[in-house]
Amino acid sequence: MEDIPVSAAKELRQGALAALALDDWPRKMMAVDALDESMPVDPTVVLDEPAHLPGRPPRPELVPPAQLKSRPAGTPQGRAALLHALAHIEFNAVNLALDIVWRFPGMPADFYRDWIGVAREEASHFRLLNEHLATLGHVYGDFCAHNGLWDMAAKTHDDVAARLALVPRIMEARGLDASPMIRDKLARVGDARGAAILDIILRDEIGHVAIGNRWYRWLCEQGGYDPVAWHAELAQRYAAPRQRGPFNLDARRAAGFDERELAVLTAGDVST
Repeated sequence: MEDIPVSAAKELRQGALAALALDDWPRKMMAVDALDESMPVDPTVVLDEPAHLPGRPPRPELVPPAQLKSRPAGTPQGRAALLHALAHIEFNAVNLALDIVWRFPGMPADFYRDWIGVAREEASHFRLLNEHLATLGHVYGDFCAHNGLWDMAAKTHDDVAARLALVPRIMEARGLDASPMIRDKLARVGDARGAAILDIILRDEIGHVAIGNRWYRWLCEQGGYDPVAWHAELAQRYAAPRQRGPFNLDARRAAGFDERELAVLTAGDVST
């Protein structure tokens, strides 16, 4: 797939797949920028999956989460490791948004346009973090990372409802909870620029999770499913991680979680 120029793609979903397959991250980010919500969308086409998705550079080395070293953010090296971890999350988020566009046929055209918009914002977050990382003498790939976000995407490769329920509504919603704490950690060690980037990311991620909620509820309405019960069923079927507090309830409300969902979430919090 990588030998097909992304610029040659005349249809949005085909272009998303071409961008996803790119290994070189600068080319991937430029390809995402080239995708436009005004491009034609064909929801009916079933695209063949190339080998070795997603495309990614040889570094960072991917290791189990337990092998990642904890470094204090108060040291330059520790802060660089933290920013690198955030950049890796955003890189994965770009791939996730591209993947949901090409992989699942039969959704309304606006579904694909929404997720291309998400991919573009995730790419901007990646660039902001990587540029800030450079001020500490590092670039993306300098530290090891784990593959947790993409692992859940792989589990849900054949089920759009599971993808929406478990990636934006669990994995990415966790970022709404964590971002303020990371932002404050950076502010405490005098990293005003890093804190400002986290503010941008939280603002945009509320919108991304809201898109996930919107389309998950659309599927619930189409199939006559109860959103809370179906979410629990999908989480169990695909072995989604248990959700731990503290929860950023204000951000989750802004992202479209209703009070019934939040009550279930907080009642099941295993950290309390």
